[in-house]
Amino acid sequence: MKTQVFAKGQIVIPVALRRKYGIKNGTKIIVTDAGDSIILKPVTEQYLKNLQGSLKGKGGLKTLLDERRKDRE
Repeated sequence: MKTQVFAKGQIVIPVALRRKYGIKNGTKIIVTDAGDSIILKPVTEQYLKNLQGSLKGKGGLKTLLDERRKDRE
């Protein structure tokens, strides 16, 4: 798939990928420089649920989900 860069460095993620990864209006994206490529990771509730157990302590997932909900409001 191809896309192009528009004003202010904006890109359009093809609709098939947006649907596959649950990317909606306002979804935050983690941008990683991998040396010879750029990696985009959407921060969705599923992504946060996958982090469950990787955070030290209790309530980390709930805190992240609450912050995500506040961001949407």
